Amino acid sequence: MSVEALEKEIAHHNELYFEKNKPEISDYDFDRLVERLKSLKPDSAILTDIPADYSVKDFKKVSHRSPMLSLNKCYDEEDLNDWASKFEGEVLVTPKIDGLATELCYDAHGNFILGATRGDGFVGEDISANIKMIEDIPQKIKLMNQRQRPVEGEGATRAPVISIRGEIYMKLSVFQKHKETFANPRNLAAGAVKQKDPKKTKDYRLSFLGYDILGMPFEKEADKFKWLHSFKVPTVEMKLCKKETMQEAYEYFLAKRDSHDYETDGVVFKANSMAEQERLGFTAHHPRYSIAYKFQGDSSATFLKDVEWSVARTRVITPVGVVEPVELSGATVTHVSLHNVGLMQKLGLRKGAKVLMMRRGGVIPNLESVLEPGKGEEFKIPLKCPSCGAPTQVRDDFLYCTNQEACRRAKMQELEHFIKVIECDGFGEKLIEKLYDNGFVQAPADFYSLRVEDLLELERMGEVLAQKLIGNIQSKKKLPLDVFLRALGIRELAKHSSKILVKEFGTLKKIFSLKEEDLASIHTIGPVIAREVVEGLRKKKTLIEKLLKHVKLSHPPLTKEGGGGALSLTGKSFVFTGTLAAMDRREAEKKVEALGAEIASGVTKELTYLVIGSEGYKNRQKGNKWIKAEQLISKGASLKIISEEEFLKML
Repeated sequence: MSVEALEKEIAHHNELYFEKNKPEISDYDFDRLVERLKSLKPDSAILTDIPADYSVKDFKKVSHRSPMLSLNKCYDEEDLNDWASKFEGEVLVTPKIDGLATELCYDAHGNFILGATRGDGFVGEDISANIKMIEDIPQKIKLMNQRQRPVEGEGATRAPVISIRGEIYMKLSVFQKHKETFANPRNLAAGAVKQKDPKKTKDYRLSFLGYDILGMPFEKEADKFKWLHSFKVPTVEMKLCKKETMQEAYEYFLAKRDSHDYETDGVVFKANSMAEQERLGFTAHHPRYSIAYKFQGDSSATFLKDVEWSVARTRVITPVGVVEPVELSGATVTHVSLHNVGLMQKLGLRKGAKVLMMRRGGVIPNLESVLEPGKGEEFKIPLKCPSCGAPTQVRDDFLYCTNQEACRRAKMQELEHFIKVIECDGFGEKLIEKLYDNGFVQAPADFYSLRVEDLLELERMGEVLAQKLIGNIQSKKKLPLDVFLRALGIRELAKHSSKILVKEFGTLKKIFSLKEEDLASIHTIGPVIAREVVEGLRKKKTLIEKLLKHVKLSHPPLTKEGGGGALSLTGKSFVFTGTLAAMDRREAEKKVEALGAEIASGVTKELTYLVIGSEGYKNRQKGNKWIKAEQLISKGASLKIISEEEFLKML
């Protein structure tokens, strides 16, 4: 590729990423283009040009007190050491959050007065009203003593004198309910924070992590984190290291990558001495005192052989790429999600196209980019549902089956979802398909009407197995209310929201009579989930009535801990780690859930108990969760680390 073509390609992808929030290639792939241009034309203007961030015309433009520049990047230890050779002293190390760079401004009295996007690094956009909807961001910071007073503008009352910089992002646990619709959390967060109605921003439950303060005197970069904690601002994890151990610090954060509840795409290194930072200064593009050591992921090129179409229970038809087998992170990958028809068409995929595959975080296979277009025919969007033959319909970037009542694959997914949620053993995909095709099970309630003689009509079904299966489904006639709600397959009524409903309202009758405004006012629910739940329950009324002819609902105990009744763990949260001796982890989780507790998605400051398996606790084998919990406790978190023995005594 020529220099001119490279510059044009980089400008194109800058526009997609920063202005339209619709990247077509991975960060790694983009960085490879930049490195190639550097080798051919190191003085290219595109390398020092600071692209504008996403843009919505309705937001007021504001100037930053000092530029919010990009970071220079490196990909190996040699380049990292070369960067560090230019200054003296320790190095501060933090994970690089894949979010939206944001500046928060406070006046001399500590009042929040402005929140702005990065923009082009010099001028951003005022999104203050939207930022106020993010719970992590304090509306007032407490200036405790004279030493903490800002260094400029003391006489002003509304002038921005303290700026806090960090990243707005969406937690991976929050993104789970959106992953079928959006490619990644960053894109969704970018759209959520720029809603014209700030109340809509709140619905997306965005978060914030701080890493920098301007307007106060510091001798060390690490001191900023102490003040951020005093301001009650959540921060990224920070380590100090010597230059000789920088690679170890990088590997430490790389190892923790999958344990975080947010996406990271590298590790940031900064000179800890502010005097050295001042001496090193800036280029037009980046500060010389900081660098990002980027993760590269396990990637490989392969060829696209075909596209299959998968029908979800929501009737969304998703394209799935079939590729030549390729080894990524120790696993053989043969299929990859193409997300939706809009992205597939945008990529211009053809049979035989050479594509770059990468397992993000070592787990999820992604088609990152098209390396060579391929000479085969284009993949056509099906005009009929591949499952039931009904006409399809494209809405926005998504393909839908129009058969709302009887799409075969959507019904299969509905039945499989029900069985999976109630945890009934033996009813696998093939058996459910046979039961449906033979007319024995058309809806979830039909499972409870099955007879042994019905199953014996199926191929390769013996009487012993048939009796066992009937016993399994009959043992699920008593269901916890939150499990029952999740099993209905209502969009947005997942594990978290179902537990909240049960905790707040207690009975199905009360929940079924709720209005949108009743739900919308509940913390972590909001109007979007409220609308989906209320509408979903209305549509599932017939199914609910049929199920209640067979199923009895149970509720968590309402007695208070220590009140003379049964133990209640309502309001508590647990995470289990290591091998448990007395029971497996899922059994332990069920026990505390039955007592009203929640199983948290990870170790956070809101967690109540981290339970360590006996052997690991005895030998002090500290894994990532244990280490993170200790760090949170040292920062004032009230969570408790307990052994398996202490947990059993609690029960």
